[in-house]
Amino acid sequence: MITLKAYQEWRLHRSRYPGQGEFKGLIYCGLALSNEAGEAAGEIKKAWRDDFEGLTDSRCEKLILELGDTFWYFCAMMDELGITLEQVMQANMDKINKREKAGE
Repeated sequence: MITLKAYQEWRLHRSRYPGQGEFKGLIYCGLALSNEAGEAAGEIKKAWRDDFEGLTDSRCEKLILELGDTFWYFCAMMDELGITLEQVMQANMDKINKREKAGE
């Protein structure tokens, strides 16, 4: 099983996109992330429209590939921001805990 650190190192050596390392790179990655998430949502829509009872094995495999593309750009955005997944997870936990404490 691959670790996040190994994936990040592997991805870094293959990642090429406009504006990489600049603000333009963050813009590119944000747009690409949104696009890939939309493609994943499209597979779910097609499953709902065509498969009726749930995901077929074929549709599930397509969805996994789209989630992989989404994860690629999520990781690229973290690189552009100079942050780690652990920082993102901690910030999310802190936000949710604050909401729960406030009764939201």
